[in-house]
Amino acid sequence: MLALRLTRGAHPFLLVRGLLVAAAAAGAGLLLLCVLGYAVAHPDRPYASALRLAWCAPPLAACAHLAVAVARTDPATRPRPGLCALGLGPVRLTALAAASTAVACTLGSALALLVFLYLRGDLAGLPFGGAAAEPLGAGRPLPLPAALTLLALVPAAASAAVALALRPAGRRRAGGGGRAAGTGAAPDTGGTAPATAAARAPFAPAPAPTGLPWGVALMAAGLALGMHGARDTGGALPLPGGVPGSPAPVLAGWALLALGLVVTGPGLTHLCGRLLQAYRPGAARLLAGRTLMAEARRLGRPLGVLCAVLAAGLTASSLYAATDARPFGPLSGLGATVVLACSVAAVLVAAVETRQLRAGTTSALLRIGAPAGLLRSAALLRAGALLAAFAPLTWLAATLTALPLRG
Repeated sequence: MLALRLTRGAHPFLLVRGLLVAAAAAGAGLLLLCVLGYAVAHPDRPYASALRLAWCAPPLAACAHLAVAVARTDPATRPRPGLCALGLGPVRLTALAAASTAVACTLGSALALLVFLYLRGDLAGLPFGGAAAEPLGAGRPLPLPAALTLLALVPAAASAAVALALRPAGRRRAGGGGRAAGTGAAPDTGGTAPATAAARAPFAPAPAPTGLPWGVALMAAGLALGMHGARDTGGALPLPGGVPGSPAPVLAGWALLALGLVVTGPGLTHLCGRLLQAYRPGAARLLAGRTLMAEARRLGRPLGVLCAVLAAGLTASSLYAATDARPFGPLSGLGATVVLACSVAAVLVAAVETRQLRAGTTSALLRIGAPAGLLRSAALLRAGALLAAFAPLTWLAATLTALPLRG
């Protein structure tokens, strides 16, 4: 009940982020229900149904990733001394965040069920001239327990991911609770000391993430596995959307390479901050570089996920262009849209979170006379450095991934 009351009384911007989670859950839930409809329509093809269900894992993971990003930016889930006095400590706040995520995902799952029943013609006549009748098993009885079980996967996975990410130990590792290290997020009381401390905070050295060498190693291992697996002439696992199938070692190598991109993200973001400060930095470069170093863990991982998603999309597009396969189907397009939209939204939400955490620093800099153009220049430098680092990495990963798949 508390989660529902907080959802009703939340700021409109927070409600928009909750609706993003609900929309992502609706897309993932609709994909799961479409798999059920295919299984009902084709009971003699259990392998194909199981394979379609397995390809629903990326949209489900993307929905959980977005839910975690949104939960981190919710001020109602951050530990505060007054809430502890009321019995709302870190553990209960984590449970509250998980419950709020479950509410949003349940709303999306209910919407997915309505859309699925509408497409099957169970609510009214068959829409779109009955084009979706055969793939969704229209006219055949739908097993309601199976449908509800599949729909429960989305809220369960997202809530579990939020609870795992926002648990007290996870907050301390990610720097998400209370005052963030190096961000100047301490509350401003109007005094001179807090303002001075906030003004010095972006220039405090931030510890470098340790995942950069591990990420490079994972990408190298994935590339080697993919090249070696391309020699396999055995049966190929089919890919969604008409993309030519590939042996399992090739797909495992791509998965390792994508994981390496995610692990590399924070370290690469920290490295961008260091390079911005190289060789006689001015005020704008120093501010942009130290801010990137402080925000490397929060902003780097969503950027790594987006990099992996874009690399996968470029790889699939290049492979599809090299063949005469049929166009991407509607379900494949829906899955790709859910994954891409969740990845982009997670990056935007992480950017909003970092902006909120350095609000005290920004106001302190403005109070001591820093021009607004300096802050805009620093923001443009940060965006340019990240684009210059992650865009070539995405293109290189897509190119290297497509080589063994073409073979």
